[in-house]
Amino acid sequence: MSLPEQNPSAAPPANAEGSNPNLTFLLVLLVVLVVVLAGPFLLGRFQYANTKARMQAEVEVATNQLTKVSAKLNDLSLASRLVAKRVSPSVVSIHRADMQGNEGQGSGVVVDNEGYIITNYHVVEGATGLHVILADGRVDYEPIVVGGDKRIDLALIKVNQPDLIAAEWGESDSLEVGDLVWAVGSPFGLDHTVTFGIVSAKQRRSMTGIQSNPFQEFLQTDVAINPGNSGGPLVDLDGRVVGINTAIVGQVYQGVSLSIPSQLARETYLKLKEDGWIERGYLGVEPHMLTDLRRRHYDLKPGEGVLAAKVSSLTPAERAGLRAGDVILKWNEHNASDPFLLTQAIADTPVGSKAQMLVRRIVQGVPTDVDLEVTVGAAPRLERLTQ
Repeated sequence: MSLPEQNPSAAPPANAEGSNPNLTFLLVLLVVLVVVLAGPFLLGRFQYANTKARMQAEVEVATNQLTKVSAKLNDLSLASRLVAKRVSPSVVSIHRADMQGNEGQGSGVVVDNEGYIITNYHVVEGATGLHVILADGRVDYEPIVVGGDKRIDLALIKVNQPDLIAAEWGESDSLEVGDLVWAVGSPFGLDHTVTFGIVSAKQRRSMTGIQSNPFQEFLQTDVAINPGNSGGPLVDLDGRVVGINTAIVGQVYQGVSLSIPSQLARETYLKLKEDGWIERGYLGVEPHMLTDLRRRHYDLKPGEGVLAAKVSSLTPAERAGLRAGDVILKWNEHNASDPFLLTQAIADTPVGSKAQMLVRRIVQGVPTDVDLEVTVGAAPRLERLTQ
């Protein structure tokens, strides 16, 4: 009897054709680990390549654009160099000492060939000794203090030196906000430092951190001004003096510098050169803006009148019959609408002259216009400039 034949394919061994579950699991785990570990690196490389390509494109675009505008940028750079060369020979450094032995320094600008130099009042105020260093290195140890006006912080000194180069006056009234301006001076004793900026505002009358008077306006710029710049020139694109640098607004206001407009500085220079001091008209009244309530009480329209908040005794205002609480409507032919402008108009009126003043006051409960004639007095002179 023979055994039946065996079919080798009839009963294959277990897992002969299938995969090992453990091996599959390990392979999947390996793939996951590769993705988890290498994924961020690959993603980072992709992002870096993408960012680099974008930045490279930006560099190429910027390079092309700069090529097109470089001529204009070079023109601006050239303008700065030319402005510095034009005005620097006229800028001086002023060194001072006082009775307490304190020393200080400021700047100034030569304004004519006779040796007159304009600077800030506070640079020379109370000084017992002064010497001036010219742009070419010459030193004048005996400058003459011609005079000054503390109210607007300007002074005039004179040196006895030949061959001076005077700066040219510009027109501050022609400046517009955004115009380019340069400052030259000696901040922290660094002679002939040039800084650059724009006109930020005009007719700046008062700000926290500065002292001003009722008839002074400033040019506001973002030009870097530091101790030692005081009295130096602010110049325009033509290198002409459009202001005298006088103040920075505290330590917390960065980029806020103030300059006396050249129109006022030039007028002051001419008066000081002729008379040695400034004589301004004086009334003896403290002018205030009208509130809406008071304006209605006096039956006035917006923009009409300036309140006489206080009238000092023994002054031209009191002698003319002006009373506290009156509203000034006119000064000569000028309509009064702003305390600042009214004070300017009074200051510009010749001392000793007669001025006509129209005021409105309440008479028996009724707003009544009154004409007054006033003899203009002289503003009290302040303390001596030097010891």
